[in-house]
Amino acid sequence: MKAQTAPVDPPHAGAPRRRPVQERSLRRYERLLDACAGLLDEAGPTALTTKEVAARAQVPIGTLYQFFSGKDSLLGALAERNLERFLHRLAARTADGTPDGVAGFVDVAVDEFVAMKRTVAGFGHLDFGLVGTDPGDLADDEHLLDADLDNNAAVAVRIGALGGDLFTGPGFPLALRVALECADAVLKLAFRVDPDGDPALIGECKWLLRGYLAAPAD
Repeated sequence: MKAQTAPVDPPHAGAPRRRPVQERSLRRYERLLDACAGLLDEAGPTALTTKEVAARAQVPIGTLYQFFSGKDSLLGALAERNLERFLHRLAARTADGTPDGVAGFVDVAVDEFVAMKRTVAGFGHLDFGLVGTDPGDLADDEHLLDADLDNNAAVAVRIGALGGDLFTGPGFPLALRVALECADAVLKLAFRVDPDGDPALIGECKWLLRGYLAAPAD
């Protein structure tokens, strides 16, 4: 029986062609994303091919193309999964109330991101977008998560929604957007200086975000 799938709407550069709904298809979909993540660590995004991903996942190349239109679609789905896992971890850490308001939320968010950088396959090359690399043959590496928003802007919206009342002031939508750009730059530097993340730079990132988000402009 042909696997049932659901179309993705709206489409964007990193959108899967279809998402599986049956358990067997879902397992294959996740195996493809796992294979993609593993190959990113071995070869990097520019050398990654759909053929190699299908072979690593032990599925026919035709199965890969049932779910993904190509390499950009595959990387976009992995970036989305990374973001979902990050938000899940962040929600679990803040479920009983965020310690010390915005400052506590910032510390937890940075800690969880750093932990994923250190432990999650492929995350060093692709967290919620490509990390410090030539996009190569990708159609639009800045819109892996959303058709209209660039990757950092899309993440800022999701974090703002998770933070709830912490980020309801009129200045926060723009402030979160700017904060994500700052955090992205400083944490990239931290992991260039030290493969495990330079502790001093991680601390500076927290200090910067705490101060900036404490009282955003209207």
